[in-house]
Amino acid sequence: MDGATRRIIIAAILTISAVGMGLSLMLPLLALELERMGASSTLNGVNTAVGGVANVIIAPLVPRLAARMGQKRLVAMSIAALVASIFAFRLLPSIPAWFVIRFGFGAALGVLFVLSEFWITASAPEGRRGFIMGVYATVLAAGFAAGPAILALTGTAGWPPYLTCAALLLMALAPVALAPSALPPIENTPRPQLAPLIGAAPIATLAALTFGALETGMFNHAPLYGVRVGLAEPEAALLVSVAALGNLLFQMPLGALSDRMDRRKLLLACVLAGLAGALAMPLLPAAGAGFKTVLFLWGGVTGAIYTVGLAHLGSRFPPSDVAAANAAFVMLYSAGLIAGPPVVGAAMEAFGPAGFGLSLAAMLAAYAALIIVRLRAPARS
Repeated sequence: MDGATRRIIIAAILTISAVGMGLSLMLPLLALELERMGASSTLNGVNTAVGGVANVIIAPLVPRLAARMGQKRLVAMSIAALVASIFAFRLLPSIPAWFVIRFGFGAALGVLFVLSEFWITASAPEGRRGFIMGVYATVLAAGFAAGPAILALTGTAGWPPYLTCAALLLMALAPVALAPSALPPIENTPRPQLAPLIGAAPIATLAALTFGALETGMFNHAPLYGVRVGLAEPEAALLVSVAALGNLLFQMPLGALSDRMDRRKLLLACVLAGLAGALAMPLLPAAGAGFKTVLFLWGGVTGAIYTVGLAHLGSRFPPSDVAAANAAFVMLYSAGLIAGPPVVGAAMEAFGPAGFGLSLAAMLAAYAALIIVRLRAPARS
């Protein structure tokens, strides 16, 4: 891996880590602000989902926009749009206005995720792609973990949290400016079609959908599950941190392992381990060490679905199609973000607290079945 390639990968990882910190600071802040403005829990959730809808819409347009405008320029414009959105949230405390602002905020985030992951996927050598994706996922997870801690320092009132978030996002411009001018090329192709891309690499692309649904289903409903089985609210909220810690620690070793074996088989192993963990959750007392151990391991192996799936994606498409494939990956991940919470919520309504683990298990079982069918199918180029 030459110096220019290394600089591209470092730029992508540092950029998205700053974005991750800013995003994880803004999400709880906006939720609290909406509650102060009188929004119901449902309306609060719908406002958050608007960002995912924007991601789904903008992701397939990113390759053409980047080809026409230039990748660095598009990244800079997206960061500027995020910063402008942050000031707009503060200056326009209106629930209807926040739906419009949230859409723009989500669209700008979608551009950054598509391009950063494209830079890594297109630049990383095949023999080290899994490890590099693991580094990317680890740094991003660390950024997400740092955001709430920063919010605790700034507080949730007044300008300080908004100004801090804007500063974090502006920091993301620095690594982009230092990246070499010879970035991986993006062709000005027609809008990518989702169905053919899924058909060409269903295991890789649907990893994003599965992980997106699992991640938001877990993060949104784990505290609610804890409260319903008798935990105090602070202890219930810590369940999310336990899963996030597993996600943080597992990505690099599992990413490196994916460089040394069939990534499809590693994905299946992670999915089956996650399935076993999800089925065990209703059987274990949430206050015990056993439940937290299962949750920690579950967060690690299911987090690898995204990391290893993205590495597998890079090996399934020629360079000319990688940008479109990455756009599809982000679009499916965003669709999972939208679909996951309602599925888990409906299961908990139907089956009580046990529906939490059962719904996560059902999603993992469906993806496991897909992998098994594809592994048994005749190989094709």
